[in-house]
Amino acid sequence: MKKSYYLDLMEKALSAYSTEHIDRYYNDVKREGLKEHGFPRLAANIGILMAHNKRLDLKDRFIKLMDLCCEQIPKVKAANDFSVKEVIFCLQELEAVNVIDKKKIKQWKDQLRTIEPYSCYNQYATDENTIIYNWAAFTMLSEYMRKITGLADKYDDFIDLQAFSQLRHLDANNMYRDPNNPMVYDLVTRGLFALLLDLGYTGKYQQHWQKALDDSAMLTLHLQSVTGELAYGGRSQQFIHNESHMALMSEYYAKRYAQKGDMATAGKFKAAAIRAVEQVTLRLSENPITHVKNKFPIDSQFGCEGYAYFDKYMITAASFLYVAYRICDESIPAAPFDTMTGTSWQTSDDFHKVLLRAGGYTAEYDYMADYHYDCSGMGRLHKADAPSEICLSTPCSNTPVYKIGIKNASTLAIAPAVKINGKWQYATSKQVRHVVKSHKAKGETAYTDVECIFPGKVSVLTKYKLDSKGLNVNVFGEGTLRCLLPVFRFNGQEYTQVTQNGNVLEVTFKGYVCRYTIKNGTITDLKRPARNRNGHFDTFAAEGEKNLTVQIAIEKL
Repeated sequence: MKKSYYLDLMEKALSAYSTEHIDRYYNDVKREGLKEHGFPRLAANIGILMAHNKRLDLKDRFIKLMDLCCEQIPKVKAANDFSVKEVIFCLQELEAVNVIDKKKIKQWKDQLRTIEPYSCYNQYATDENTIIYNWAAFTMLSEYMRKITGLADKYDDFIDLQAFSQLRHLDANNMYRDPNNPMVYDLVTRGLFALLLDLGYTGKYQQHWQKALDDSAMLTLHLQSVTGELAYGGRSQQFIHNESHMALMSEYYAKRYAQKGDMATAGKFKAAAIRAVEQVTLRLSENPITHVKNKFPIDSQFGCEGYAYFDKYMITAASFLYVAYRICDESIPAAPFDTMTGTSWQTSDDFHKVLLRAGGYTAEYDYMADYHYDCSGMGRLHKADAPSEICLSTPCSNTPVYKIGIKNASTLAIAPAVKINGKWQYATSKQVRHVVKSHKAKGETAYTDVECIFPGKVSVLTKYKLDSKGLNVNVFGEGTLRCLLPVFRFNGQEYTQVTQNGNVLEVTFKGYVCRYTIKNGTITDLKRPARNRNGHFDTFAAEGEKNLTVQIAIEKL
């Protein structure tokens, strides 16, 4: 893959903004003032593309956007923590070409030179005891960009302090713990330090962060699905920028291992970058282009938290793709992307995940979910190259903080249930404790065993086996048992086809079928609608006595 392909994808992401949209956005910000970082990101990415002879038709609009950004950023707190570095990236690119008048570029730089960190940025550490989260890492990087471009010369201690403030949030595996430990923010924050080091940081905490990134390198591969996607969990998941950032991190590690002379490992990360880029390419080929992985109208904000609106998160994908472009060493050859060899890995309890890969599949189990976004259970089953939502890409919560369009949705994951005192109890409930008894991999097979302890200390053991035949689920317990089956129905534009023939249930979508086969039980439609960021689901269940077996396979038609 050519390095320039990242610029092509940036241009594709920008194409989601019509000129009318850009004009409306500009007029809103001019009238109401700069309030957040989506607008400067849009301006910066237009300028970067212009520097590479793309979207020159936007030149006049770009100058107006940049004038507004550089005039306001030093004067108002508007999430400048994110924006300053991106505006400087843009100026670096433009200084190397003759697209914008040099006097105009000097004007913008002079305005950014007036930034006073303590009044410009929203969040930062003020001393070594400050408890501050990832915004401080963005602030750090923005100030570092001012330093290396000659726009600031007295804030080295400020930069070092922000770097120090983030070390306390690393878990035992050197994953980054933002509040409630969302998977996206682990990757994003480690990525900020990857970029800091790639840019040449030699401050007090260089070695600390280099070791943390090195120690968390290989686990990053476990976090990628066979479809190229980042592991689910918590806020800001299921947006296109997730895989843009996966590409960024994979490019960093590919370069890092190449510098060490370990070309075999470098090739694995280069393959991961390519797989992430393929997923981004797939999403950007949709019509219309959306920032979240569904096809509901953008204005509905289906699947989005309040802060995760189009104007902010669509251009974020381009911003991360640009950093991947900066870091990318296209001379590193990619190894074959291995989806067949069995692997299993468990995060720390902070992130509460078991990740399996084998036989062309990925499975992800959350054993202590954040119910504002997810629920406990097997919340993901992906097959390489198949639509990721055809079975389940992320579980369904009954109390999501993102929009799903209905009230009283149900929790839904691949998980057991048991009848207690004549009433069904589902393992996706908050009241059920999930205990990972074991996980392992051998050859082209991966396994995990999970005990679910229901109210009244009723225990159900579920054994999951993943191989080229799919996911085999064996539920063991006393009395009548169930296994929940997610049935994907609608992504906002397209419906699936669902058929049941005896003990076989099939969901057909985009040339693939997800097939649930019940070997010693029956199938019941529970008439319980569920929703996640990808769309609408119905809840079915396999039902049997004492030992229930379900085989889940995803196959191309």
